[in-house]
Amino acid sequence: MSLTIPSLLGGPRTDVFDPFSVWDLSDEFFNSALANTMSSSSSVRDASAIANARVDWKETPEAHVFKADLPGLKKEEVKVEVEEGRVLQISGERSKEQEEKNDKWHRVERSSGKFLRRFTLPETAKMDQVKASMENGVLTVTVPKVEDKKPEVKAIEISG
Repeated sequence: MSLTIPSLLGGPRTDVFDPFSVWDLSDEFFNSALANTMSSSSSVRDASAIANARVDWKETPEAHVFKADLPGLKKEEVKVEVEEGRVLQISGERSKEQEEKNDKWHRVERSSGKFLRRFTLPETAKMDQVKASMENGVLTVTVPKVEDKKPEVKAIEISG
């Protein structure tokens, strides 16, 4: 997990070392600081959409498994790509709800806009065998791993 320290004055953020995430804006503190320091312009909603693409990553003996909550999206609106050999990229876009002239909004909390998450995988990942499925708004990406070879033990006869 990365520790994200946002600047409340609009300066650059800093990240404490996170070896697995290339782009990680999912920190709750960052989300609330961003919402409190900027107006509800479309750029804030876009940043919020990026931040709200939540992804779990677990490693099993056989594979790396990613699960992303993408409620309301169809599989055609989501892209899963392998970039630069070992970078898994999940991206897409949530459409903005149409605003009617007579509508009066009291609260807008659901995000819209583009989202992008990138993960650098270890060399043991079989990037040519990545599989993805989507069910009930949950994207599951499975990246098989190279099987661990157990060392072959050969008994040596002792002479004498």
